[in-house]
Amino acid sequence: MAQHNVASPLPGVFYRSPAPGEPAFLNEGDPVTADTTIGLVEIMKQFSEVKAGASGTLASFAVDDGATLAPGDVVATVDTE
Repeated sequence: MAQHNVASPLPGVFYRSPAPGEPAFLNEGDPVTADTTIGLVEIMKQFSEVKAGASGTLASFAVDDGATLAPGDVVATVDTE
């Protein structure tokens, strides 16, 4: 099985849910398509969605909720089919 690393497109803070207190977009083991949103990156009060980029199963998150990211940092790994 191949794996796809989901990289942050921007520097900023990674959030796994759309707002505080709301459920996470996804959990490990959930199925994804290339357009599935797995989280948000916030920089200067602007939020950008992070898409899975490949179809398969979300294998793991590489960073915690609220982690600071640099561009290109791996956010999660998707097991592709």
